Amino acid sequence: MALTHLQQALAQFAAEREWEQFHSPKNLAMAMAGESGELLEIFQWLTPEQSDQVMRDAERAVQVREEMADVLAYLLRLADVLDIDLEEALTQKIEKNRRKYPVHLARGRADKYTQLGG
Repeated sequence: MALTHLQQALAQFAAEREWEQFHSPKNLAMAMAGESGELLEIFQWLTPEQSDQVMRDAERAVQVREEMADVLAYLLRLADVLDIDLEEALTQKIEKNRRKYPVHLARGRADKYTQLGG
């Protein structure tokens, strides 16, 4: 399902409930941050190894999927309200990051681009 189709479904969902009045960019960004916090909470005290295995626990897997869906829903709704083409924005961001993190400097490193030298 394309992002635009999902955005239309979310817009229709909101319209049917007359929720557009609450979907200001500020409110949507805050809601997305809240849902991101709920996703983080699932992983909060896990070791890296435990976090790698989180989807093997059926209950946690449902929680992760639902929180990720909530984050995506608010992101898509925010993009729709702000008239941002997320596919284009992400494509441009990937290209920008290609320039900031050239393979020969960044391979196998987690350093910020300002620390890579080159």
